[in-house]
Amino acid sequence: MDTVVVGRITAVFGVRGWVKLFSFTEDREAIFDYQPWWVETAQGLQQLVVDDWKSHGDGLIVHIKGIDDRDIARTWCQQDVLVAKTQLPSLIDGDFYWHQLEGLVVVSHFKGQQLRLGKVKLLLETGANDVLVVVGDSQSIDLEERLIPYAEQFVNNIDLQSQIIDVSWDPEF
Repeated sequence: MDTVVVGRITAVFGVRGWVKLFSFTEDREAIFDYQPWWVETAQGLQQLVVDDWKSHGDGLIVHIKGIDDRDIARTWCQQDVLVAKTQLPSLIDGDFYWHQLEGLVVVSHFKGQQLRLGKVKLLLETGANDVLVVVGDSQSIDLEERLIPYAEQFVNNIDLQSQIIDVSWDPEF
């Protein structure tokens, strides 16, 4: 199954099997729209069923079905919550999920030259805009890591079929 991380179980909460959950979804409660959840274990993917949840402060707490003991709940802590990519809603043209951009080749058109800067390693969320973390590879102009704002003024085109992101970026940055 092809999965994507949508959250993380961080710590136990109370003594009755509840755990704290950090949601990576834009609307934190939207994580509950994507069911079932999966967790990677030593035995492979294991399904996780949530039978109750609540907002708590600036986070979420959840109860895992069949777990009513703090010590057993602790075994689920520090685990990523995965869902099948097929569960994600379709996006309008021009919008992309971060996992679709990771691994794409980044090419800069700068001063009339086309330069391969590397591949997208990951994206970072900042206050102003998201940032592409681009790491040089053996086919790039160098092996440097570059942080490129994921903004219209820098990102010219994204071609998922060709696996290329075209940017206007000075390679000296």
